[in-house]
Amino acid sequence: MEKHIYDDKNGLGYTLYGDYYLPDLELPEDEEAHYGKYGMLRKTYLMEHRKPYYQMLILQGKLNKHLNRVDREAHERMEVLVMQMAEKQGITEPLKAEQPKLWIQEMNGIRTAAEEMVLTEIIYG
Repeated sequence: MEKHIYDDKNGLGYTLYGDYYLPDLELPEDEEAHYGKYGMLRKTYLMEHRKPYYQMLILQGKLNKHLNRVDREAHERMEVLVMQMAEKQGITEPLKAEQPKLWIQEMNGIRTAAEEMVLTEIIYG
C-alpha cells in the first residue's frame, strides 16, 4: 500500500496511518496571541456557551485575531468608562492629593462598575 495518495475528485491528499488513510488537513495560520484577561474570559465564554462559534473561529484560523480584538476593545472601553465615571462623580487629582484613601475607595467602585459593564457588553455579549 502506498504511504501517500491524492484524490483528484476532492483535491485532498491522504497519508496511511496504520490501516487507515487520513486526510492531510492543516489549520489556516492564525495571528499571534496577545490577549490578556478579557481575551481569556471571552475564550472561556465561547468554549462553554458558544461552542459552534468557537469551533468555527478555530477552523477558520481566526480565534486569536478575535480574542486580541475583544481584549483591546475591552481595555479601551474600560479606560473611557473609568474616566467618564470619575469625572461625573467628581473624583479628581486634587481629591487624590487631599484624601488618598477616599480617592482609592471611589476609584475601586468605579472600576468595578465599569468592568461589570464591559463584561456584559463585550465579553458575554
